[in-house]
Amino acid sequence: MQAHTSFKFNRCQWIQSLAVEVSEFEHIKTGAKHYHIHADSDENVFLVALRTMPEDSSGVAHILEHTVLCGSERYPVRDPFFMMTRRSLNTFMNAFTSSDWTAYPFASQNRKDYFNLLDVYLDAVFFSRLDPLDFAQEGHRMEFTEASNPASELTYKGVVYNEMKGAMSSTVSTLWQSLSCYLFPQTTYHHNSGGEPGCIPDLSYEQLLSFYKSHYHPSNAVFMTFGNLPPSELQERMDTLALSRFERSGLQLQVKDEKRYFAPMCVEEAYACDQPTLEGHTHHVMGWLLPRSIDTNALMEAHLLTQVLLDNSSSPLRSVLESSELGSGPSPLCGLEDSNREMSFLCGIEGSEPERAEAFENLVLTTLQQIAEQGVDPRMVEAQLHQLELSQREITGDGMPFGLQLILAGLSAGIHRGDPLEALNIDPALEALREKIKSPDFIPELIHRWLLDNPHRVRLTLRPDAELAERRNAAEAAKLASIKAGLSDADAEALVIQAQALEARQLQVDDDSILPCVTLEDVPLALNLPQSSSLPSLAGKGCWYSTGTNGLSYQQVIVGLPQLTEAQLALLPLYSHCLTELGCGERDYKENQAYQSEISGSVSASTSVRGAPDDEQQVTGYLVLSAKALAVNQEKLTALLAETLTSARFDEHKRIKEIVAQMRSRRVSGITGRGHGLAMQAACAALSPAGNLAHITTGLEGIRRLKALDKAMGDEAALLDLAQQLQTLHDLIRVAPRHFLLVGEAEFEASMDKVCRQIWQGVPEQAENFSALQLPQTREGVKQVWLVDTQVNFCAMAFPTVPTQHPDAAALTVLGDYLRNGFLHRAIREQGGAYGAGAGQDNGNAVFRFFSYRDPRLEATLQDFLAAKDWVLNTLPEKAKVEEAILGVVSSIDKPGSPAGEAKKDYHANLFGRTQEERLHFRQRILTVTEEDLQRVARTWLNPDKQSVAVVSSSKLSTELSDDYQRIEI
Repeated sequence: MQAHTSFKFNRCQWIQSLAVEVSEFEHIKTGAKHYHIHADSDENVFLVALRTMPEDSSGVAHILEHTVLCGSERYPVRDPFFMMTRRSLNTFMNAFTSSDWTAYPFASQNRKDYFNLLDVYLDAVFFSRLDPLDFAQEGHRMEFTEASNPASELTYKGVVYNEMKGAMSSTVSTLWQSLSCYLFPQTTYHHNSGGEPGCIPDLSYEQLLSFYKSHYHPSNAVFMTFGNLPPSELQERMDTLALSRFERSGLQLQVKDEKRYFAPMCVEEAYACDQPTLEGHTHHVMGWLLPRSIDTNALMEAHLLTQVLLDNSSSPLRSVLESSELGSGPSPLCGLEDSNREMSFLCGIEGSEPERAEAFENLVLTTLQQIAEQGVDPRMVEAQLHQLELSQREITGDGMPFGLQLILAGLSAGIHRGDPLEALNIDPALEALREKIKSPDFIPELIHRWLLDNPHRVRLTLRPDAELAERRNAAEAAKLASIKAGLSDADAEALVIQAQALEARQLQVDDDSILPCVTLEDVPLALNLPQSSSLPSLAGKGCWYSTGTNGLSYQQVIVGLPQLTEAQLALLPLYSHCLTELGCGERDYKENQAYQSEISGSVSASTSVRGAPDDEQQVTGYLVLSAKALAVNQEKLTALLAETLTSARFDEHKRIKEIVAQMRSRRVSGITGRGHGLAMQAACAALSPAGNLAHITTGLEGIRRLKALDKAMGDEAALLDLAQQLQTLHDLIRVAPRHFLLVGEAEFEASMDKVCRQIWQGVPEQAENFSALQLPQTREGVKQVWLVDTQVNFCAMAFPTVPTQHPDAAALTVLGDYLRNGFLHRAIREQGGAYGAGAGQDNGNAVFRFFSYRDPRLEATLQDFLAAKDWVLNTLPEKAKVEEAILGVVSSIDKPGSPAGEAKKDYHANLFGRTQEERLHFRQRILTVTEEDLQRVARTWLNPDKQSVAVVSSSKLSTELSDDYQRIEI
């Protein structure tokens, strides 16, 4: 692999299982490492990462990540990062702060766009302006509640400050940070790299500058790229734009190994909990410090051990945690943390009491001792090795570009000065594991060495405290009052001047012409959509997609949902989860999950309900049973899917009770992580049938009902009744009309077709007199506040609009990006302090939605939503800005997924009446939207009289809302 003259080539390696060649280069002048993953892919990816190791919890690395993107030497505009998101055809743009590194990645399928982004990213990272006002906006600042009135109270503001208030509202985040504090007493992991809200105000601007100067240097950087662009061309640009201006740094930043404990530690901490009762809200977790993550053999052994112990309900440690009466179920922290310099093994329970800590620890240690003494079924170990091999082989990329996933898989090794090539090519380590597991003592020896005989162990009890939040708020208020009391007139005036200067900066209009861009002329006219064919053996109900899947095959059984009662509809998420988690035929649930692991990569079920392309009130719904496996296991997998649909068991009552408790816990703990999505669901719930069903199944109303159901499970009669309801629902669904989707490589089409015919032709199906699902029509607004444990708010407002086929649908879709780019980002994020805000058209439910995320405001944000309409109507939109919004929409439409993901997306779009022709036509309509179209649809459809509002907040934060809000407690 040829290098540019400024780099030297070190080595390269072909990785057969990934079909990529990985090369290592080194910048001669600075020593910066560049790892290039060459692949036959037009989606090229770039990432530059810096080792960032904070020594406190002020959030310096996180705030720097934000502030770096606020203007640079060659691009001295206020917000080049967000400006580029709308001047680009990127398929991914972001920035990450991890515990010991900060990364800036992007991806694009367009060559011109890729190099535009490369120019901006390199200048931002290595030549950032770091304006003090940007630090005040993105990090933290003190401001009077009435910005120009020194007589008013002081308050803290800042995007990261509010982001971390939201993040630390999550009990799981608090649990992890608390455990890390004790598991890592001396290294950087002892601190919260994102920033603790109580510590963020301690960070000074001078400390930020100092951290930037010491950490943001090419000698401390790792560059990683993926795709089909020549590395020499990338290196020429990297050297010219940035690296050539630096000399090699003598400072080598590196995380040291943690100082090991000689005896286990037991600690108890509290977390803020605003619940009617504190009973059943305690968490117990145990953590062990393991070897270095850059040891690939140890890494794979740790993954295998974790899979064996915790992967599913047949795994011995997870089984005990699920069935224990000490808590409601396993902790969400169960698993392996492998991104730090040294790995951690974690396990725990939730829904417990503080006094059960010792019993929990004894349960875990006794279980591990029994496993070590009795050994593990070789079939289970083989099955879990099979899972590791599948994960190495599968081509993913539906949530994040596949190339970026590979880069992140090798990044930790690069950051810790290990071997990224070895981290990506795990096949030799897997082969070594295959030999090691032949010994029945292998797993027991690992359990002894890393767990039972390892004194660096922490038992953490995290108990609820109903008054903790109030004490923290009181302490913050007292601190601010004390600061205010000590302010001189000049100090107070300085705060007023800063607020005025920041507002002026936020309102200034930058010359964005200095930034590179793509235009509509750069948008490809055609799309490469996947092609399908009908399978003759399944009477026209089978669909096949040939695509590159690296030896894996994917199957879906799509079953039409019959007409159901409201109670049955509400049970669909629980039913879908139970369908693959309970026993099947002669196998109980543990045996069934063990068998699933032996033959497949995963088996799952879900429901999908959507409105028609021309009428959101007319819905279609399906249960989708999905699985994937190596092609050689397709016959067993097909038989398993058929058996699951026909013979799933709902007689394991204790297991059903456990599943309900675990689902409730996951849903409740996830509220603050997706509060904006839940708020939008609630705001849209009464505006369309499919939206209402989503709200009562996966939304806030679904969580509220799930909590009530879990509480009722203490009554044996209620549990028996639930099991019967699930069985009745299953009896309706298992005989409903079904279709089949098969995805794989062309060579397996005939054999998979034959297998499906043999297995499914005898499975009963009642297509005659089938009554398909219909839902009651609804088109009403709501005005609700949903009360949860949170330190920040999530606001949503929705308006009834039109479905996909309506002439205004395309313009409304572009309007969402236009409002976000031009108004909402400035008004709600920059000026209001929320972590994020946006708007968008939901064509499936025919609604237009506004949202804010981790927002310190409520009423003011809702007013900004309404003001967005006035903003777009007061002045005719600029043509260039409309084009930017169009680019953003087209980029999201054209964003590629994995080969299998693209096939599944295409099939399900067709299934719901959105044919390829219609999708291409809609894309063409997007490209022709005009400035006048945006004003017309805003005027027509954003009617304040028809607004529907829902916010997620807390009892204290929501006091400013008027009394006409319906208040609902979760």
